[in-house]
Amino acid sequence: MYKKTFATAAAVVLSATLFAQSKPEDTEVWEPVPTVVTPGKVTTEAPSDAIVLFDGKSLDQWVSVDNPEQPAKWKVAGGIFTVDKSTGNIQTKRSFTNYQLHIEWRVPKDITGTGQGRGNSGLFLASTGKGDDGYELQILDNYNNKTYVNGQSASIYKQTAPLVNANRKPGEWQTYDIVWTAPRFNSDGSLQSPARVTVFFNGVLVQNNTELQGPTRYIGKASYAKAHGACPIKLQSHGDKSEPLSFRNIWIREL
Repeated sequence: MYKKTFATAAAVVLSATLFAQSKPEDTEVWEPVPTVVTPGKVTTEAPSDAIVLFDGKSLDQWVSVDNPEQPAKWKVAGGIFTVDKSTGNIQTKRSFTNYQLHIEWRVPKDITGTGQGRGNSGLFLASTGKGDDGYELQILDNYNNKTYVNGQSASIYKQTAPLVNANRKPGEWQTYDIVWTAPRFNSDGSLQSPARVTVFFNGVLVQNNTELQGPTRYIGKASYAKAHGACPIKLQSHGDKSEPLSFRNIWIREL
């Protein structure tokens, strides 16, 4: 009994020590830096079989993440909507499994801040809970703005850097075109097949059927610790002090 108790206590102490030593910087990758590529002009209208998630008029397809019974409270004006950092994250009313998604976003022309504090947001391709739970495709101004490469725009946050840096200048509209394949789980909750994603950033391929290691983790390595089914798509209200960004023309095709 003594030996068993001692071993258990030692394991708890070791686990606590390892956790205490973990820092966000442990999973930041800075090199190699993706080559800068100048994108062409891109215009993409919703096809006939798409579900329009934002039509320029209202956020009827979106709700508050903190309280899904409440409508999203971000600001709609002039055919776009803008993050309201005082009201938290928003997510779609509907849940999705595999899909094609189109979304456009823009940081203000007069954006301030550096690194992760410059137009930061996240597109959660599958929201698995409140807060920032889920699989995050990073949104950030990385036009002449250096940060860790697996945290720049179009990265699978803290996992996979984009193939190239295809950012437009602040004040210009940016486009993500995404093909998402959700993870599949066995009946016992074990992983059957991981999530995969292909992303075109302003028409440039930046994630090529990328395999995800699991839902996003800010500290530590990602893993598939919990099985789930269809999920909403979430947009992040990040807490940095830079000016809030805006979105428009969002549509999805279920696959």
